[in-house]
Amino acid sequence: MYDQYYGLSGRPFQLTPDPDFYFESGSHKKAMSYLGYGLNQGEGFIVITGEVGAGKSTLVAHLMQRINPEELTVAQVVTSALDGEELIHVVAQSFGIEIEGKDKATALGAIERFLQEEAREGRRCLLVVDECQNLEFTALEELRMLSNFQLGSHPLLQSLLLGQPEFRRTLAHHPDLDQLRQRIIASHHLEALDEDEVEDYINHRLGHVGWDGRPIFEEGLLPALYTATGGIPRRVNQVMNRLMLLGAIEEQDRITTAMLDVVMAEMSADQSRGSREEAGALSIEPEAPAAVAVAATERDIGSVPATEVAALLAERDERTAELQAAISELQAAGCEPVAEDRYGAGEDELGEALGRIESRLEEQERSFRHVLTMLIEWLEDDNSREAA
Repeated sequence: MYDQYYGLSGRPFQLTPDPDFYFESGSHKKAMSYLGYGLNQGEGFIVITGEVGAGKSTLVAHLMQRINPEELTVAQVVTSALDGEELIHVVAQSFGIEIEGKDKATALGAIERFLQEEAREGRRCLLVVDECQNLEFTALEELRMLSNFQLGSHPLLQSLLLGQPEFRRTLAHHPDLDQLRQRIIASHHLEALDEDEVEDYINHRLGHVGWDGRPIFEEGLLPALYTATGGIPRRVNQVMNRLMLLGAIEEQDRITTAMLDVVMAEMSADQSRGSREEAGALSIEPEAPAAVAVAATERDIGSVPATEVAALLAERDERTAELQAAISELQAAGCEPVAEDRYGAGEDELGEALGRIESRLEEQERSFRHVLTMLIEWLEDDNSREAA
């Protein structure tokens, strides 16, 4: 939605890794240098770590664009908590190797034959393993054993291991990983963007989709954005997505720090709501239809029929109109002399009632905007939905 409103050729802050938007920060430049050095060695392990959302997957996607498939055969594995035997079968599948049965020895033999055939054809093999912090020790040991495969004196498999900071700590301190550590030929930890890089990053991604200066960003917004996101690229994308969407919904051509505060408050509320749901402690007031719509949207927005969403929003509008009418009546009553014996607590109670109603209106408005944001994001996640 916001890309159309602002005349952009695409969405610049999507969360899925896209090598076309690759931004080479200082840390990413070092990572690519280590990758280039490691790949030239053609053996052992290359290790890249970084916080969640630091750009590891985008880095690999950029690397894949640069390699020659006639020279390098690449298999990619995103791991869960795999043990050694499970990992062997997953590696075989990732290289497209058919394995009869579930025997580990059979799988290892098939992998070795495949690697030898590739070497005879003049191709090296690279195994990219993501989320390595989830691997059991036995799986890491199997990766080390795979690195032993050779054709003569020529190593047959090189591995690129990606993981979060805890994986780096595991490699450094696990007492039984000495042999694997000795085979790491290049290693780098991706750092977050600094404040200047965040501004360059945003300009880079916007420029890639034809940004012509609309919307403009209020002075001080980008430093505040850096503080709010810590310079983590995925967090920057999340916040910028919401900011641009809020700007389009409210038809604003200027993105302000006040809008950033609204977005951060909404995202914080989302996280708090999710935590309460996981703990089984979430409660929804029956008289808050917009809140019900938010919960339904987060649970599975695809299962909510359009007619039901429309009914919820219509009910929200009806309740808003009732509350506004109530405010008008109370304000009219407040203009007349108020007798203590007729109105109870008098003006103080009237003021409290007005405050409660206004608070409810603000809550309804936030909930409505949140529902609308979630609906738009859901629609834009799928091309067929977006076309509809």
